Amino acid sequence: MTARTLAKRVAKAGFLLLALPLYLLFRLVSMLGKSDSCFASFSQGLSLVPGKAGVYLRASFYHLSCPDTSDDISIGFLTILSHRNTSIAQGVYIGPQCNIGMCAIGKNTLIGSGVHILSGSRQHQFNDLDVPIQEQGGTFEKIEIGADSWIGNQAVIMAPTPAKTIIASGSVVTRIYGVGDIVAGNPARVIRNRYDAHPADKAAGAN
Repeated sequence: MTARTLAKRVAKAGFLLLALPLYLLFRLVSMLGKSDSCFASFSQGLSLVPGKAGVYLRASFYHLSCPDTSDDISIGFLTILSHRNTSIAQGVYIGPQCNIGMCAIGKNTLIGSGVHILSGSRQHQFNDLDVPIQEQGGTFEKIEIGADSWIGNQAVIMAPTPAKTIIASGSVVTRIYGVGDIVAGNPARVIRNRYDAHPADKAAGAN
């Protein structure tokens, strides 16, 4: 084990101890009201902690709070998670100023700055013209982001994305594409596939 690896493990353990009282306070406060609203409030506060300290503290808190979430993640300054039912796998990087809805983010995925991952595209019904949209309710979906994907700055994700997908900056994803697709635009369309030069590897990449 290298000195750097050892130092990182010690830092993680220290920040896990720091995050534990915060997590216990969150669990206590969430008993008094809506769990997601309480979670979002804690996430907003944690998003304001700058530097490496903020990265380690957020990783520790979300590891404790969110199902199947690794402590080996990096979540940037001013990034907010709005639902506790969010899972973040090992090696995920999420840039600053993102808004992350209910989702499951696969291993080693890169998410740029200012990305919005919505909890699906049906959060608000609007069919009844006599009832305000905010009173019509909707459906929240846990969006899956496949492993080893790259989502560019300012993209908006409203549908699941398969593994090894690349989504260009500013794209709006409204439907499911194929494994390894590179998509861009509003609405996003396929530019090409990463496996075009290596078609034999496509089946393996889907696993």
